[in-house]
Amino acid sequence: MGAVLAEELLARGYAVRILDRLYYGRQGLQDVEDRVELVVDDMRTFDPAVLEAVDAVVNIGGLSNDPTAEYNPRANYEMNTLATQRLAELCKTHGVKRFIFGSTCSIYDRGVGDAEADVIQDETSEVAPKAAYSSSKYEAERILLGMADERFCPVILRKGTVFGFSPRMRYDLVVNTFVKDALTKRVLTLHYGGEMWRPLVNVRDAARAYIACIQAEESAVRGGIFNISHGNYRISELALRVRAALQGIGIDVDIRPDYGYRGVRSYRVSARKIERVLGFRPVVTVEESVQDMVRKIEQYGYTDFDNPRYYNIRWMRLLEEAQEIVQVTGSVFEAASVVAEEVAV
Repeated sequence: MGAVLAEELLARGYAVRILDRLYYGRQGLQDVEDRVELVVDDMRTFDPAVLEAVDAVVNIGGLSNDPTAEYNPRANYEMNTLATQRLAELCKTHGVKRFIFGSTCSIYDRGVGDAEADVIQDETSEVAPKAAYSSSKYEAERILLGMADERFCPVILRKGTVFGFSPRMRYDLVVNTFVKDALTKRVLTLHYGGEMWRPLVNVRDAARAYIACIQAEESAVRGGIFNISHGNYRISELALRVRAALQGIGIDVDIRPDYGYRGVRSYRVSARKIERVLGFRPVVTVEESVQDMVRKIEQYGYTDFDNPRYYNIRWMRLLEEAQEIVQVTGSVFEAASVVAEEVAV
């Protein structure tokens, strides 16, 4: 998301400063790094000097899906909630008024099996998220909205499930997973038969939504919550759309239901508010995005589909394992330190 947002901001003439821990390395920034100011730091402890000469902050940092949040709930809470609060307080102190927060539509999750709960929800709907990821985002929302005043303009964007090609490519998002499975197995698997709903938005449209909130009149967005979605899709319908798009470029795939998986989320949302207030509407379709992904996956060489770098939870686990090893061995190629040698003995 960050790499795409940086590209879109640069294309509109903005100066961009990126604060990033670089968990995933520099690969995702290859197209923009020479045009942005990159500050490598942890969002929980960064030097407030980063905020000097800044007009607006877009907070899309932290852990970004359920598996990573459940894997380390403490870090999830620190990054998604506490770091957001600290960043917002520092922004307010340093005179940065516009603060756009990347939240999630998974806050609306009601699960499957209750037909009466299967309704389209909007920004006024009562929510009670229980998962670590959505709960941490919702708590951060409450904190930010409580800070809104004439000196501080927080805006909340609850994004649907993102899809589409990104220089920091992910294959752990449903549409992207379908494309990956189509290219590797020629089969799309429907967990729980694909009965669950998801609101979806292309990554480029999500970036455009952030920019719309940066450019909007302060009075229109201060303390506002906006859902961002191109539309709501049952996963079974989504698979059919992906298959049709792939057939259009000569790739045939099968669709197979699997009813063995039960831990499913399901929710539908309305995205009419942001169109009404800001005139913003996502425009990139699933079909367009699927065909674009296939072309760019080949162009960028992202065909090593089992590489853990493309899957948030796999990559975090790998980094943890590597950290444990390096703490013992020291540098990979430099001579081992005396301490490391004593540990080995």
